[in-house]
Amino acid sequence: MRLWMLIVTVIILSVISLFIGAIDIKPSDLLNWESLETQIFLISRLPRLLAIILAGAGMGIAGLIMQSLSRNKFVSPTTAGTLDAAKLGIIISMMFFTGMSYIGQIAFSFAFALIGTFIFMQLLERIKFKDAVFVPLIGIMYGNVIGALSTFLAYEGNMLQNVDAFFQGSFTLVVSGRYELLYVAVPAIIIAYIYANKFTVAGMGEDFAKNLGLSYRTVLNIGLIIVAVISTTVILTVGVIPFLGLIVPNLVSLYLGDNLRKTIPHTIFMGAAFLLFCDIISRLIVHPFEIPVNTTVAVIGSAIFLIMLFRGKAYAKK
Repeated sequence: MRLWMLIVTVIILSVISLFIGAIDIKPSDLLNWESLETQIFLISRLPRLLAIILAGAGMGIAGLIMQSLSRNKFVSPTTAGTLDAAKLGIIISMMFFTGMSYIGQIAFSFAFALIGTFIFMQLLERIKFKDAVFVPLIGIMYGNVIGALSTFLAYEGNMLQNVDAFFQGSFTLVVSGRYELLYVAVPAIIIAYIYANKFTVAGMGEDFAKNLGLSYRTVLNIGLIIVAVISTTVILTVGVIPFLGLIVPNLVSLYLGDNLRKTIPHTIFMGAAFLLFCDIISRLIVHPFEIPVNTTVAVIGSAIFLIMLFRGKAYAKK
């Protein structure tokens, strides 16, 4: 799909998203600046739309970078333990550092996300897999181990229900003043675009990158930092959103190849469009109520993921 088509799709889905909800709001209602509908539109609907677009674009870029650096199409923050590590970090900060500020909790979660992703990349370097399909399976097991530790700590701290609700993956509670952390993803995406060509070269292998005079470790660390920043901001704002960072970069690369400079713009808008579509479905199924968006994303994303798995290693390997 061409870029302008994706942009038009995002605009159409955005308009639909703005006027779906428990309270019926019409465009004509917005002419009265002091009406209840206008206040709901500004405080809830518009921030929710911006949060969806930022989260969708950010997770798409995070998955794209991880797939390039790991040289595996089935790797993403979901299948590499990044989101689980960020979740573990915030739980530990909440349990053992109760007096820590919100900024401190963000930094703590970011550090865990970065360390968790770095450990996964080290696992990829040390273990030689015969089939690239096994890489995400190892990542999922690695993430499940971290997730089990998080659940154990939350259970011991008698905060299991609070943690489940906090990381549910929903835009229901997103209102003005509770989503601005996602703006941190914007400079991270800009840096990703600046380093796009270097990520592409680094994705060809450490030896190849060094032969071209590229500082492979520096580029790798910058990529991991970008992934950790985006993952942390998303999980702290809306919770865990599975599969998005996995399937969106794959769908884009099917048509545009693996040059990140070309695929990043398409990944941004396809990620936003995919998450907008899933959110609209979540709000319409049981209208005027809604189900968490991570449930819809998991159902649609897992179906696409299984299709990609059955495509075999010919597509999995670069």
